[in-house]
Amino acid sequence: MAKKGAREKIKMKSTESNECYWTIKNKRNTTERIELKKYDKSLRRHVAFKEAK
Repeated sequence: MAKKGAREKIKMKSTESNECYWTIKNKRNTTERIELKKYDKSLRRHVAFKEAK
C-alpha cells in the first residue's frame, strides 16, 4: 500500500485567462504558494500560473 505523505494535489490557475492545471506538490518542503510559467491553450502562449485555493 502507498504511504500517506505530505504530497497533495493543487490547482494552478492562469493569471490571464480561466485556464487551469492540476499538479502535486510536497507541502512539507514547499510551504509557500508556487508560481510557474506554463502553456495556456486558449491564449496559445506561456503565461504565469499561480497556486489557487
